[in-house]
Amino acid sequence: MTAGATISVVLLLTACGGESRADSEGLAGTVLADGSSTVAPLTGAARHLFVGIEPDVDIKNTSTGTTAGFRSFCSGNTDISNASRPISDDEISRCADAGIDFTEIVVANDGLSVIVNPENDWATDLTVEQLAAIWAPNAEAEITNWNQVDPAFPDEPLVLFGPGSDSGTLDFFTAAITGQEGAIRADYSASEDDDHTVAGVRKDIGAIGFLGLSYVEENEGDIAAVAVDGVSPSLETVQNGSYAPLSRPLFIYVNNDSFANKPQVKAFVDFYVENALDIAERALFVPLTEEQVLLAQDELDSLG
Repeated sequence: MTAGATISVVLLLTACGGESRADSEGLAGTVLADGSSTVAPLTGAARHLFVGIEPDVDIKNTSTGTTAGFRSFCSGNTDISNASRPISDDEISRCADAGIDFTEIVVANDGLSVIVNPENDWATDLTVEQLAAIWAPNAEAEITNWNQVDPAFPDEPLVLFGPGSDSGTLDFFTAAITGQEGAIRADYSASEDDDHTVAGVRKDIGAIGFLGLSYVEENEGDIAAVAVDGVSPSLETVQNGSYAPLSRPLFIYVNNDSFANKPQVKAFVDFYVENALDIAERALFVPLTEEQVLLAQDELDSLG
C-alpha cells in the first residue's frame, strides 16, 4: 500500500454478550459511517447491538455506494467507510493527498448473488458465459429476451436491475463476469438502493438482478438466487470458495485519526470487530473463516 495507509485484515473472537474491549462508561458523541449498501445492514446490526451498551453514542450509518463512500472518507467527512470491494489505488492516493491514514478491516464474507423472480423456472442455473451475454456492454439493446441467452429459454423479455455506478458490487460483478470493472450495458434499472433491485425482480417474471446474499436471505420467497456454473451461494460455498467467481470479502475502513482521538469511534470499532461473527450471523451474512480470524488477531491488537 502507499504511505499513510495501514492495511489490517480483521477478525473476531468474542461472541456478542461477552465483554467488549471498549470497556468504557458514559461514552457520547457521533460515529459517521457511509458507503456500501451491501455492508450497511452489517454495520447497522453492529450499531443496534452497540447502542444497547452505549446509548448516548449516535452512530449515523448511510449507504451511498462504496465509491461514493470512499470519496467522502478520503475527504475526511466520515470515520468509517463501508466497502464491498477493496480500496483502489486512486482512492488510496486521494486519501494520502488529504492526509487520511486508514486501516482496512475485513468483517464478513459475501456471495454476490444473481437473482430472478421465483416463478422463473428456466434460469435456475446460469454459466458465467451466459451472465456475460446478458450484462456485457455489447448486449445493450441486442440481448433483450431470455431465448437469446439460451434457445431453450422462453420468449420472455429480459428486465434488468442492479446497482449504480458508485457501487462496489457493480465493480466486483463486472470484473468477475464481463471481464472489466465497470463494463456493463447501460439499459438496466440502476440504483444504489438494493431494495430497488429486490422490488423490481419480485414484480416481473422476466427480471434478473444482482446483489449481496443477505438480501436473498432477508427476502426469501420474493426472489430466488441462481446457481452459477452449478453452485448456489450459501455460507458453505462462500466460505470454501466453491461459489466462484462471485464470493468476496466485505470491509470497513477506519480513519486512524478518528480511532485514536474519538473514544466513541474506537469503542464502536473494537466492539464491531470483537463481535463480528455474531453480528454477521444476526445480519444474515457469511461470517469470517477460522483462517481469517487467526490471521487477523494480531492485526487488531496492533490498533491499540
